[in-house]
Amino acid sequence: MTTHFTSCPLCEATCGVVVETEGSRVVSVRGDDQDEFSRGYICPKGTALADLHHDPDRLTKPMRRVDDTWHEMEWDEAFDLVAERLRAVRSAYGKDAVAIYQGNPTVHNLGLVTLGQLALRSFGTRNMYSATSNDQLPHMLAALQMFGNQILMPVPDLDRCDLLICMGANPLASNGSIMTAPDMRSRLKQIQARGGKVIVLDPRRTETADRADRHLFIRPGTDAVFLLALVHELFATNAVRLGRLASHSNGVDEVRSAAVAWSPERAAGITGIAAADIRELAQLLATTPRAALYGRIGVCTQEFGGLSAWLLYVVNALTGHLDEPGGLMFTTPALDPVPIADKLGYDGGFARWHSRVSHKPEFGGELPMSALAEEIATPGEGQIRALITCAGNPVLSSPGGPKLEVALAGLDFMVSIDPYMNETTRHAHVILPPATPLERSHYDAALFALSVRNVAKYSPPVFERPAHSRHDWEICMALWTRTRAPKFLRGLAERAIGKLGPEALLDAALRMGPWGIRRGRAGLTLAKLRAAPHGVDLGPLTPRLPERVKSGVVELAPALYLADLPRLAARFDRPAQGLVMIGRRHLRSNNSWMHNSERLVKGPARCTLMIHPSDASARNLVDGGTAKVATRRGSVEVPVEITDAMMPGVVSMPHGWGHNRNARLRVANANPGASVNDILDPALTDELSGTSALTGQPVEVS
Repeated sequence: MTTHFTSCPLCEATCGVVVETEGSRVVSVRGDDQDEFSRGYICPKGTALADLHHDPDRLTKPMRRVDDTWHEMEWDEAFDLVAERLRAVRSAYGKDAVAIYQGNPTVHNLGLVTLGQLALRSFGTRNMYSATSNDQLPHMLAALQMFGNQILMPVPDLDRCDLLICMGANPLASNGSIMTAPDMRSRLKQIQARGGKVIVLDPRRTETADRADRHLFIRPGTDAVFLLALVHELFATNAVRLGRLASHSNGVDEVRSAAVAWSPERAAGITGIAAADIRELAQLLATTPRAALYGRIGVCTQEFGGLSAWLLYVVNALTGHLDEPGGLMFTTPALDPVPIADKLGYDGGFARWHSRVSHKPEFGGELPMSALAEEIATPGEGQIRALITCAGNPVLSSPGGPKLEVALAGLDFMVSIDPYMNETTRHAHVILPPATPLERSHYDAALFALSVRNVAKYSPPVFERPAHSRHDWEICMALWTRTRAPKFLRGLAERAIGKLGPEALLDAALRMGPWGIRRGRAGLTLAKLRAAPHGVDLGPLTPRLPERVKSGVVELAPALYLADLPRLAARFDRPAQGLVMIGRRHLRSNNSWMHNSERLVKGPARCTLMIHPSDASARNLVDGGTAKVATRRGSVEVPVEITDAMMPGVVSMPHGWGHNRNARLRVANANPGASVNDILDPALTDELSGTSALTGQPVEVS
């Protein structure tokens, strides 16, 4: 029996785990009590690392599809075939004819966020897509507009917070999101134990709301109205206190003017939150010395996600809780991605170009996912002819799944870097399967930059990569070198990059980072992290403004947000009618890619329609029966779950199900559920940011 210390790469919590192995088998996975950050906490997904490693459905060699038949290939043969087909498309139609999609597992993978990103972005196409526009894009856009870099997203200082208000977030199920914080249950309990409060605003009484001091229902899609009412009340009661930020910010007067028309009374009729409650929350934020207003995916993925994300940061700034202990703070990560992104040209940008068909704005070099299917299906100059997907399953994870499936079938060529033949990759001509998470080294380069405490941890692979396998970053680099590099340099480049590996980049970044050589002999290096298998605690978050912002000034009122306010006013001039739908997630689920583990899908069905008793009664629905949920895009049938945890007028379906499309996923196929993205309209987006409006779409239930 051999014991290994590593980190779970399956969600944003970065929990330390102990993996015991015997030969090539995983015997057990448990939480690491000595981990400097997670202190033994582990959620059910962590134990499923063994299931991923030993899954008989996992592909181990490249696969080529000829008509409807799949054949194994050798790696060099596969690389040469893919490169030949990609070169042919580029030669005939131009570089933008090749599109690239990346799923969210990318950010949990050291190789993909370093060498993988360099390789994929070096293809030079403007048709880059990712899960970002179905998730956190509004937060990143606000960071870019207000702080000068899309990576500079502040996080709640949970360990010193005395008032945490959560909007559209369920950290007990998500384990935190854009907030790296293992064991959220204990952290929330600690807020309450020191006399603080946790308040949740959500259209559903979530697992987090159940344990909060207070829960308020809010109508989906109205977060920006609520936040403007908070701003209105802060100015009306002379409660604005910027503190240190007063001399390092612009736009206070513009923010005041923007909120003049949004009184708590006006907001109450739109949001469903009483005017007295809005005033009370504004007062709590203004008078609690250590408080944070935090919002997540429910705030981002809606019709006004851009405005909502901006206003979240604005309210924290106006109440003196931005960059202050106990409020929203910026991290000091050992590997600091901000200067690296600046030097590589990835510091961000917005609307520098637009999609060809529906004129959606670019962000950070990527176009919104809502544009991908139409860019493939619409003939003409600039049409996408080939697609590379990496670590993603957009057929299930993006609105308009059926439309995307039809588009994928019409591609000249498609290659997928993925360990499974899933609902998306089954459309590929070639699948290139990477090594498993336990066969690669681990450092959370992206997630430590969003951590509620400054920490660093490196873990070597639990198992060495087999000779017949390839790391995902090696696959990306091989595709780039064989497609883009001159033939005489390809072999040399691949050998040089292979010898370098992501560890060399990690070591250099650690040495040059804020905890590196500037601290002399005490500075962090990769060697020091190798000698600390449970990680290194670098201390609590510290104030970083104004030096963290490139210009030294926080822009509280960027022009693009002020220009979007009339759209908000016009939208809510008309009263809301009918049912609207929201999503939800479960602690045992991770989008679409953890449903092939028996231990994670067993038990009661989780792909259900949650509906309030009054709404169910009006439609003659019974608990455990079947409901038809329909939009103009189609309909699905799901089991009914009647519960007063839902706000009247709102129903909920989880995201990531719909395993009934002939994928090679035996456990998932036996527990298919229904894909909410089959009926969500991809044309409904936040017009400002381009983010998909997954929350608040109207539905009919029968």
